[in-house]
Order: sequence, then C-alpha cells, then structure tokens
Amino acid sequence: MNFASVRIITDHVDHLASFYEQVTGITAERPAPVFAEIVLPSGTLAIGHTQTAQLFGTDAAVAAHNRSMIVEFRVKDVEAEYVRLKPLIEDWVQEPTTMPWGNRSILFRDPDGNLVNLFQPVSEAAIERFRDR
Repeated sequence: MNFASVRIITDHVDHLASFYEQVTGITAERPAPVFAEIVLPSGTLAIGHTQTAQLFGTDAAVAAHNRSMIVEFRVKDVEAEYVRLKPLIEDWVQEPTTMPWGNRSILFRDPDGNLVNLFQPVSEAAIERFRDR
C-alpha cells in the first residue's frame, strides 16, 4: 500500500489552492474547477470543493470544521520558512519551537482554519528517523 494524498474540503478551492501554492512553492494542478492538487514527491495535498464531498454522501465532510488533523510538511530550514511566510500567515499558533521528539516546528492555520505544521528534524534521533524518507 502507498500513501497517496490528504484532501481538504473547502468552499473556496481557488483561495486555498493559492495559499498552499505560496506555502509550498508548487503550482497546483487543476484537473477540474472543483479540485486542485499540490503534488509533492512524498504525496499529494488535494483540495476539493464541498460539492465533491457530496459524492461520498451528504455531510460526509464539512468544510472548515477540522479540529483533529494537522497537515505537515518537512522543510530544510524552519527558521527561513518562518521569515518567508510571516507576511502571508494571518493565524500563527506556534513560532519556531523545538519539540520533545526532536523536530523544530512552526504551526499556523490555513484560511479555512486547518492546522499546518512545517518542521525540520534537528536532534540526532529525529534526523536518523527521516534519513531514508
């Protein structure tokens, strides 16, 4: 089995796709007006309009209601990303912090309120965990 993607359901596909394009530096692929994908080497961040969630059943997913998931991206330099993104991000949850498991991390909310974590392994154990990934 291979991990393929995480999909965020939103009422604002264009706005959220643009936000994640700025965060990742990758242009979203748009196979349909109601769907966008940020394709990374390790997996895809998909962004689907609320209409697409209805294909799975009424109220299968509700836009802008996530309070249990964090979208995470590993980066080379958390401090540099913090400086780069500071003007873009409106809702910072955590400035650069070293976590107990050895990652340096910044945490913020996207325009729909979803948590986003950019992290960099900094401890020897964390670096080793990510060596072959």
